[in-house]
Amino acid sequence: MAARSLSAFPISPSNPQSIPKGARDSPVSLAWNRGPSCLASSFNGSKLSVAPPRSRRLVRRFNSAVATVLLSLPTGKPDRASTDKLPKWSARAIKSFAMAELEARKLKYPNTGTEALLMGILVEGTSLAAKFLRANGITLFKVREETVNLLGKSDLYFFSPEHPPLTEQAQRALDWAVDAKLKSGESGEITTTHLLLGIWFEKESAGHMILSSLGFTEEKADEVAKSMDKDVILSYE
Repeated sequence: MAARSLSAFPISPSNPQSIPKGARDSPVSLAWNRGPSCLASSFNGSKLSVAPPRSRRLVRRFNSAVATVLLSLPTGKPDRASTDKLPKWSARAIKSFAMAELEARKLKYPNTGTEALLMGILVEGTSLAAKFLRANGITLFKVREETVNLLGKSDLYFFSPEHPPLTEQAQRALDWAVDAKLKSGESGEITTTHLLLGIWFEKESAGHMILSSLGFTEEKADEVAKSMDKDVILSYE
């Protein structure tokens, strides 16, 4: 049976000033207050006249988009939250974290785990850590596939929160990255490589298991560790 659809065609009013400013600026404006609108049926070619009640007016509200730019990443150590002496996370690491939350939502997972952090690194894609992973055959597609095989699929009708909270293992991975930077004594930012190694050293985590199953080893961890403080800095100003 063929699908049926109705397509709406807007009618341009003779006096544009009669349309509220917000509606004039929109890509499509329906002139409800100028008379009936026409609907052309795609399955029988006929035209229908639809007149909205005169006592009602179509009011379109435009909400300005609010973009949240993270300047740091969550910490599981409260004493760190208020200090200004900690090194900053690099822009790439912060973007990787944001992409991790998005990947968790795509899979409809209730939390952002180490597996999501790993996917976030690959989605961001421009860091030395991401390039190292791809050079060793660890791609986003493979990690996503291994994640579903390991953790399964979430309920189809479950809606993940906008910012899925971190699992304890993911939080420890972030804190490991901060600790590693502090112990190094090097200046600069906490990079995506610190984040990758934080995932790897969380031995019981899904992220570590996925990396291991895809051929990441202690030798590769030592190799990538050499570039921890060498990633190009792209800070948010």
